[in-house]
Amino acid sequence: MDNVIMQEKPILSVRNLQKKFGQNEVLKNISTDIYKGEKVVIVGASGSGKSTFLRCLNCLEDPTGGQIIFDDVDIADRRVNINVHRQNMGMVFQQFNLFNNKTVLENIMLAPYLIHGKKFKKERKSQNKADKKLLKEAREAGNLEKYQSILERISQRNRVSYRQICKEKAMELLRRIGLEDKAKAYPSTLSGGQKQRVAIVRALAMNPKVMLFDEPTSALDPEMVGEVLNLIKEVADEGMTMVIVTHEMGFAREVGTRVIFMDEGVIAEQGTPSEVFDTPKNPRTKQFLNAVL
Repeated sequence: MDNVIMQEKPILSVRNLQKKFGQNEVLKNISTDIYKGEKVVIVGASGSGKSTFLRCLNCLEDPTGGQIIFDDVDIADRRVNINVHRQNMGMVFQQFNLFNNKTVLENIMLAPYLIHGKKFKKERKSQNKADKKLLKEAREAGNLEKYQSILERISQRNRVSYRQICKEKAMELLRRIGLEDKAKAYPSTLSGGQKQRVAIVRALAMNPKVMLFDEPTSALDPEMVGEVLNLIKEVADEGMTMVIVTHEMGFAREVGTRVIFMDEGVIAEQGTPSEVFDTPKNPRTKQFLNAVL
């Protein structure tokens, strides 16, 4: 693993994570650190706890025990407002989870507008208040040039609509994935690959610090898998921190900086893609890879 990455403080630190559903212990005291810029790929047989582990990272599943430290906050602590921290952790699901009653453009715009719109208006009000004080001082000093300059600055600021800012960013993201012409379309008219690409850029619209992918290609027809994996590779190449649950072993080898093999609720083995795929040490890892490769 990259030494530079390892020298940094973890962006996510998991300590003794447990998850039980009734008497069924799905996660058993898992501990690991995830560093900025890492692409951690999680593989393993169905039922090994991969997706549960991923969903616990942003508390879509409430952990039964343990800690998840994200930005120096234990988000597994139920006293923490998890919604604040989820804003910095994008999630892409198997089944897309797009809003079918909203257009593609509206799907991408919705979260940034609702979450950051109030903050934008508050900051604009504060800036205008400060400028109005300067405006008064310029008028009293008889400095017409400065007065006109401040007045124009306030006017320009007030002409900016945060909805328009969100729309422009959403259109930029749609252009990136070649779906600009689908902006006014509804999700029901898209192919599975198109839906998943929209779901990915919808998560990116929030400028997250970490992206979580829960088997992002498992619901796709085989011919659509490539276009989604290519987009994830692009995002990875830009330096995004990622945790990806996948059955695509070739993709895991190519994109991952670290591979975690899970078995029966524990991390049975982890290492670089070369270490895990070429020279696995755990007998269960060897058995799994022999079956899927």
